[in-house]
Amino acid sequence: MNNSSLNSIVKIFLEKLNDQEVKSAPDSLWNKFLKAGTTLWLDTGDIEGAKKLWNENFTALTTNNTLLNKEIQKGIYDEIISEASELFRDIEKRDRIKEIALLLNALHGSRLARIFNAKVSVELHTDLAYDIEGIEHFGTKLFNVNPDHFIIKVPFTAEGLIGARKLHNKGIPVNFTLMFSARQNVLAALIAQPAYSNVFLGRIGAFMKNNNLGSSDFIGETVTNTTQDNLNRLKKENKTHTKLIAASIRNWKQLTYLKEVDVFTMPLAVAADAKFYLNNVSEIPFKDPGDTILNNITISETGLDKLWRVDDVILDIAKRFNHKIPSSGHELLELARDKGRNDIFPELNNSEIKLIESDGKIPVFKNWASQISQNKTAVDSLLNLAGLYAFKNDQAVLDNRIKQKLMDNS
Repeated sequence: MNNSSLNSIVKIFLEKLNDQEVKSAPDSLWNKFLKAGTTLWLDTGDIEGAKKLWNENFTALTTNNTLLNKEIQKGIYDEIISEASELFRDIEKRDRIKEIALLLNALHGSRLARIFNAKVSVELHTDLAYDIEGIEHFGTKLFNVNPDHFIIKVPFTAEGLIGARKLHNKGIPVNFTLMFSARQNVLAALIAQPAYSNVFLGRIGAFMKNNNLGSSDFIGETVTNTTQDNLNRLKKENKTHTKLIAASIRNWKQLTYLKEVDVFTMPLAVAADAKFYLNNVSEIPFKDPGDTILNNITISETGLDKLWRVDDVILDIAKRFNHKIPSSGHELLELARDKGRNDIFPELNNSEIKLIESDGKIPVFKNWASQISQNKTAVDSLLNLAGLYAFKNDQAVLDNRIKQKLMDNS
């Protein structure tokens, strides 16, 4: 299926759905955040839920494999899957499933763009995370469905850095995602040059809490603010224009510890709670996150300082590929290894892959403590890999629903 056919098929289904644009006025609370320098997005694919909170101060929505899967599992696109199966009946089944998944992504993103007249961050299929050519091909294909509104999400991998840079070089805005540290964001900003990068701050706090490593309060916020400082410095040096997104926000109070972060992307519950608790304040009560407290374990044993510290070696790697991107993920991996920073792109064997998959979204520290102490991996890398496999699992559930509908129609 080429770009023109995907565009035309999405247009046909959009006409059948006949969505109406939401009309809204500015909101005094959210305008206070805008005045503080932060752009506001909603982190959801739930159309009806977003309608209840949407106002003119919001400018975008973010979706991902998990959020899209939640919408697909509601059954709202089952008839469209059935119709699409006929359109792609001459394609081999495995490829047909991927083409329909791409169609649903493009269609749902286009509905969000039309209903809210907003930018929409749409994520590629998880099978593409380590596929440079696939990222470029399908990222371009997806962007061209709605170039006025779509931002393409690419996950942090060595290949993702290269694929994202190729999209950037084509003028395609990229939201570089699944990052958990300042050093990951610096690498992304200089090598991939995305329009946006992320700190998933809520998952950092969950890692601390779930593993009983210390207080989960403020560590995600500290990492986010430190990352913003690093990106601001690079922007002043005219080395990047990447804006930082504070993602994986878990509660409304976190918004008050993130002054001057470029973008908030908020789940609906967080936005609703912020509206309830902060609506009557004359100005946002921004606070200093303070210090992170560790429980009977030193920073050197956990390597937690790598979340907020960007050393000269990481900067050197990033700057080396700032103007000339690596030819392959392997080239980037080799340089990181030669520089003693292979922990940022750890290569797992089969048993380790099964272990990180079994950990779920939040890695179990004791399973990885030895490798962390030997600099074979790091907390930010483990959170990234755990996130990738969690998204992969949700993508598989989505793909299986498509597969089941195809079987029902056969």
